[in-house]
Amino acid sequence: MALLAQFYATQSRAADPVRILAFGDSLTAGYGLAETDTLTTRLSDALTKMGRPALVINGGVSGDTSADGLSRIDWALADKPRIMILALGANDMLRGLDPSMTRANLEGIIEKAEAAGVETILAGMLAPPNLGQDYKARFDAIYPGLAKAHNLLYMPFLLQDVAQKSDLNQADGLHPNGNGVAVIVRNLLPYVTQAMDHVGGAS
Repeated sequence: MALLAQFYATQSRAADPVRILAFGDSLTAGYGLAETDTLTTRLSDALTKMGRPALVINGGVSGDTSADGLSRIDWALADKPRIMILALGANDMLRGLDPSMTRANLEGIIEKAEAAGVETILAGMLAPPNLGQDYKARFDAIYPGLAKAHNLLYMPFLLQDVAQKSDLNQADGLHPNGNGVAVIVRNLLPYVTQAMDHVGGAS
């Protein structure tokens, strides 16, 4: 009987959805969007349609910098995700913060996730040319450098195919609308499913 109970407990755990933490700023939080159009909801819906259900946790806080993220990552990891999508740094860039500090903060978040056994997908950002070529080069180098150093799944640009497209963004030109979120999710899905394969599909 004990063996039978253990078998059913194992089967139950295997059937549980994978817990995915989307850890970021307003792009993750869903600024200006209905709940049904947020990144976390759209990603959860897409995975369910693929037959790969997941509990996607909205760990986005509008306005957050990488330093803000580092200050709250321990609390976020208390939800015990198996996968983290790390999407921070845009506000650092918009404020012109030192890229070396942004890198250090992101690395601190990554190291805490590693210590917790969490698979990290690093979603990169790119600085616009109007911040200057030196700043752009230093900022843009943060993400590929961290991905290589920590052997992470790496999406080079979270806003790929969305940035600077008026039909995919809200009136402020910075935050995606529902259609823009759909594009982000489409581009993000291959990284998420690969991470789910890495963790074995268990929660």
